[in-house]
Amino acid sequence: MFIETFQLLFTAMAVEAALILTLGFGTPVRRVVVKLLDLLKQGRGPLVTKTVAATMLVLFGSVMFSTIQINTRVSESGGVANATDQVMFANRLLESFLMGTVLFLALVIDRMHYYTRELQITRRNLEVAVKKTKISA
Repeated sequence: MFIETFQLLFTAMAVEAALILTLGFGTPVRRVVVKLLDLLKQGRGPLVTKTVAATMLVLFGSVMFSTIQINTRVSESGGVANATDQVMFANRLLESFLMGTVLFLALVIDRMHYYTRELQITRRNLEVAVKKTKISA
């Protein structure tokens, strides 16, 4: 169970990191990524995205609660944890870290897409203003 979850979270994190890198640099691929993100944000895309993010947030809270329960149980037993608790704690900690990272990277992608779009609009408006000033001068 854990291996599939970790593979999925690591894959999602790698894809999000690649998207952030393509949005960060002015390559021809960035235009394609921006267009794809524009298409994703139309129609039912935002609803699906928010639903998935809310589900991941609830799972993140559940995993954090489970981690805190294990930590509390270890504290109550005198600070000595058995091997099962240590393995469960490590798995839950890794899972919560990966979920938090995936949620954070999704937020970074959203903001980078927004600022990239605003930058394109501002550049286009600036070019129109420069052309108008050249014509009138």
